[in-house]
Amino acid sequence: MKNPLVTGHEARDIQKQVAKLLRDLGNPEPPLSLDVVRDRLDLDRQYYDSSDQSFVRETVHAIKVAGKQILKRPTLLWDVIRTSDLRALWLPDSKRILIDQELPLLKHRWAEGHEIGHAITPWHAEYLMGDAEAELSPACFATIEAEANYACGQLLFLQDRFVEEMMSMPLSIDSVKRLKEEFGNTYTSTLWRMIEEYRGSKPVVGIVSVHPVHLNNEFNPDDPCRYVIQSPRFRDLFASVTEVELFGTLQSYCNSRKGGPLGEADVVLSDVNGERYEFHFETFFFHYQALSLGVCQRKLNKSALIRRQSAG
Repeated sequence: MKNPLVTGHEARDIQKQVAKLLRDLGNPEPPLSLDVVRDRLDLDRQYYDSSDQSFVRETVHAIKVAGKQILKRPTLLWDVIRTSDLRALWLPDSKRILIDQELPLLKHRWAEGHEIGHAITPWHAEYLMGDAEAELSPACFATIEAEANYACGQLLFLQDRFVEEMMSMPLSIDSVKRLKEEFGNTYTSTLWRMIEEYRGSKPVVGIVSVHPVHLNNEFNPDDPCRYVIQSPRFRDLFASVTEVELFGTLQSYCNSRKGGPLGEADVVLSDVNGERYEFHFETFFFHYQALSLGVCQRKLNKSALIRRQSAG
């Protein structure tokens, strides 16, 4: 799945909301405390068991979901969780964030930040509380989820604070590790944010996947990557590069180690015009998923291609 873009006035409005919140919090140092954020927004956080319907009966009397629908059908909340495989929810009426207690602890911070993203995006309440079928369409749902993720990234990485530090470092997995520790977020969200906010001219791509050598039983060769994160320039120039091609690139150089660095290599990708570019790729396996980063080094002319072919 490729990272969806949030642009235009929606992105600017979200940036303004996050900037205001961070100013209200005194422009805190990283890592950002979500307890402080919830206090400022007067939000409550609770946990639920997604395998137990009883929590619906215990809370439905105090909340509304989708306006009057919840009054007509008290199991609506459960239906939404079950059919959408949701692991966290924001309930606007009660200003409450619900997090599935079965969600791995490492993912709680992003899940909570995502729901805070909904809470600080002014137009999300009317979508999530509306009754119209159009407002519940998959396209609309994908849009508001992308916006909440964008708000979450802006918040957890403290906007320009992260950008300034990231742009002072080389684009590398080592930089991802350093920024992960400083800002207190996951490796995946840090890689995502690094590529999303990259302000340079080089096309950059990140891949989150299974181990490229040790494939599990659920691996789908037609859909091999969990996420493909593209910088705007990569998205424009390399729209013709498929996820299957990118995963094949990883398999061409990765070793079989069960953890740590899996390898690095210079590989060639063709852009939408058939021009060829050299990228430096590196991959690190964090015991549960592989993170890969590809950074464009140069456009290859005919003589450079001949030298590469001769060396290979």
